[in-house]
Amino acid sequence: MPKSTSLEPRNVVLVMDATYFGKRSRGFGLLVAKDVLLKIPVAYCFVRYETLRDYELLFREIQGKGFKVQSVTVDGRKGLLGLFEPLPVQMCHFHQQQILTRYLTRNPKSEAAAALKRISSYLGRVSECRFRMMLDCWHHRYQTFLDEKTVDESRRGWHYTHKRLRSAYRSLRNNLPYLFTYRKYPKLNIPNTTNTLDGGLFSPLKDLLKVHRGIGDEMKKKLIVDYLKNLRKNPHKNPL
Repeated sequence: MPKSTSLEPRNVVLVMDATYFGKRSRGFGLLVAKDVLLKIPVAYCFVRYETLRDYELLFREIQGKGFKVQSVTVDGRKGLLGLFEPLPVQMCHFHQQQILTRYLTRNPKSEAAAALKRISSYLGRVSECRFRMMLDCWHHRYQTFLDEKTVDESRRGWHYTHKRLRSAYRSLRNNLPYLFTYRKYPKLNIPNTTNTLDGGLFSPLKDLLKVHRGIGDEMKKKLIVDYLKNLRKNPHKNPL
């Protein structure tokens, strides 16, 4: 079940993400919702696997306590971006870059893939209008290359030759409505990554558990709970 805080209800700008302790097949995960305004966790829960239902329950818990969520920044997990609408939702730029690297590799071989990777590097540096125009120009230039087919023995008789490139482009195109939310609401100071959790909370937590190497999962969870409670009491001081 979600673990809520004793904080007074207020407006919050949330970053939500999960991390795992130990191997996913045997360990456990921690899903956290952090308010970037006060830099403290508003709510959290331990999870077996990271699911949309976990996010939904934690979000409902936050709302149920009277917090007024102004926006949410999350990764690009399938179905997650639409879960919080009509609230402003921002997709993490780092996770978007990870998706593209998975499809294109760090050093793309084809001209089209290298060009698309180069366009993605402008995330966070140009406006949505400019980025969309760059993406449209890329698609117009390489559409013939994208549509190339290879004959095979499937029922259809062919498959797209550059499937991974098509997937990379489709990822950028589909996620575009969520990549520039932070620019549409400048007064909210919406972060465009989940780094405030990845480096600002999860890394110190894992460092803490390394000091106590060899303890069981229940003791690990107790240490995590104590850490989060101390962090809420004094967000500007590292509980370590």
